[in-house]
Formats: sequence, C-alpha cells, structure tokens
Amino acid sequence: MAAKKKTRASAGGGDAAQAMRDSAQKIWLAGLGAFERAKSEGPKMFETLVSQGRGLSTKARDAADQALRAVREQAGDAQGKWDKLEQVFEDRVAKSLNRLGVLTKGEMNDLSRQVEELNANVRQMMRGGAAGKAKPARKAKSRAKAKKKKAAAKA
Repeated sequence: MAAKKKTRASAGGGDAAQAMRDSAQKIWLAGLGAFERAKSEGPKMFETLVSQGRGLSTKARDAADQALRAVREQAGDAQGKWDKLEQVFEDRVAKSLNRLGVLTKGEMNDLSRQVEELNANVRQMMRGGAAGKAKPARKAKSRAKAKKKKAAAKA
C-alpha cells in the first residue's frame, strides 16, 4: 500500500508540475504578445496620449487661471476689510488719546511751529530792542549830565 501511495503522489505531483509549466508558458507567451503589440501600436498609443495630454493641459491651465483670479479677488476683499478695520482702530485710539489730553502729531507740529515763531520774534525784539533801549539809555545819561551841569552852574 505504501507503494501505491507513492505513485499517486508522484502522479498528482506530475500533473501539478505540468500545470505550472503550462501556466508559465502562457505567461511567457502573453508577455511576448504584449511586447509585440506595444512595439507595433506604441507610436500610435504615444501620439494618442500626447493629444489627450494637450487637451488636459489647456483645461488645467484654465482651471488654474480661474482659481488664481478667485484668490486675487478674495485677497482684494480681505485687504479692503483689513484697511477698514485698521481705520476704525486708529480712530478709536485717537479718540481715547484725545480724552486723556494727549496731543496729536498735527497739534505737536503746530506747537513746534508756534514756538519757532515766538523764538524768532523774541530774537528780533532783542536785536531791535537792544538798539532801541541803548539809545534811550544814552539819552537819559546825557540828560542826567546836562541836569548836573545846570545844577552845578546854579550853585
């Protein structure tokens, strides 16, 4: 009985080996067929793929341009909103500083200009005033001398 089992196993193994050989042969032949078909239809297939790629390329560019336009529009809207928010914030800060008595830049510039004008006027007055005061002082001294001479002459 042991001998019969051996023959069945070797007979079954032979069928499996033959089936594997047949399968490998079919795979090999399918590969050769695919190679031959790719070789003969390859240039046609390549041209087909290139033409399909051209069509998709223009569609992709159009979609990208449209998306870019949409992003730019939204960015412009966002910038406008940001500017408006910034202006509201600046106005509120300015009002708060005004309530506290803090001078604005414009008010500081006005005050600086006024101080410069006052300094210029004072300098001008001192130049003109020193010459004007010097003359009356001389006149007063000469008057005092004249009075002394008169008083000395009377005495």
